[in-house]
Amino acid sequence: MTLLKSFFMPIKLVTFDLDDTFWDCEPVILKAESVFFAWLECEYPDIASSFTPQTIVEHRRAVFAKCDENKHDFSFLRKRWLGVLGQEFGYGEALVESGFEIFWRARNDVTLYPTVLKMLEKLRGSYQLATITNGNADVYRIGIGHWFDAVVTAADANCAKPSGGIFDYALRQLGVRAEEAVHVGDDPINDVMGAKNHGMRSIWVNPKRLPWRYDGAPDADIPNVGELVSALNSLSE
Repeated sequence: MTLLKSFFMPIKLVTFDLDDTFWDCEPVILKAESVFFAWLECEYPDIASSFTPQTIVEHRRAVFAKCDENKHDFSFLRKRWLGVLGQEFGYGEALVESGFEIFWRARNDVTLYPTVLKMLEKLRGSYQLATITNGNADVYRIGIGHWFDAVVTAADANCAKPSGGIFDYALRQLGVRAEEAVHVGDDPINDVMGAKNHGMRSIWVNPKRLPWRYDGAPDADIPNVGELVSALNSLSE
């Protein structure tokens, strides 16, 4: 663990990124896309036969790129894409909700890193806890929502990390000042610099032990969230 001493007010709130901080995101998304495509082959074989699993992802990304509204809301974007897909093949909106539910159910079938639950158990009661995510993972469906005092997504805040607006939204939910909060996440830009630019402390989850190459270095650098308790204790000394 690498630690930078800071002179802030005592920490009251710890906020967390989710994807790649609490679980490995890439295999989750790949599996969810595979589950969706298998469903499409069963329910809409004429659509599925016009694509491969790779080209349908390319189609989705192309629709996303053309969407001028709610770019921060991945649920909105996916439903918009499903609507476009349905229109192109003459189904209208028929596959939107069912197609989204198939993907989203698999998207929330995650395997937590081994240290996550023990870490949350140790922190609960000492700090308020919240999540701040740009994605559309649902901590309640995953089964960990009860650990948090607030759950904030980019869709809720109408903006995404690294914008200060999403951090401010979370702070206002819990009545905590920025200097009383620390954000924990894996992304140097979205998590570390986003939080620090809003006046919060930040802890970088850095499993590959990469060197810091940006402005605004994190207040602590840890290989996994299992070391978070000791990092917080050191920041509070």
